[in-house]
Amino acid sequence: MLDLAREKSEQRRAAGVRFEWADALQLPYDAGRFDAVTVGFGVRNFADRDRGLAEMARVLRPGGRLVVLEFTRPVRPPFSTFYSLWFDRLAPILGRISDDPEAYAYLAESVRSFPDPRGLAEKMDRSAGLEEIRYTILAGGIVTIHTGIAG
Repeated sequence: MLDLAREKSEQRRAAGVRFEWADALQLPYDAGRFDAVTVGFGVRNFADRDRGLAEMARVLRPGGRLVVLEFTRPVRPPFSTFYSLWFDRLAPILGRISDDPEAYAYLAESVRSFPDPRGLAEKMDRSAGLEEIRYTILAGGIVTIHTGIAG
């Protein structure tokens, strides 16, 4: 993913952009270094979500913004019906015929075990000490964008 991002950045001549790999639970940056921290479809993969959220908040300057884009489980039909059909029936079948059946099982389980939007907002407050936490549910409840401000 980073290689692809570097390629696209070069094609678009985006000067001053750096792409780095680091452990999200122990970021190699000073406290208060960034105006914004973003993560897309990654928080559900943290070995310790509370620690990861706290670490991202740590590297934000006061007033800086954390933005999290993540899968959620829709609660209203028809999306909830489709979602359940996909994750509970179709994904396991695809997994059995794929080269990596564990990836399909992991995806479904990681989404099932992820907190609902309100639960993640509470973690952002309690674990990371963020303020003005808001979330917007999109795509019929399949994804949610959470934002929080560092104090």
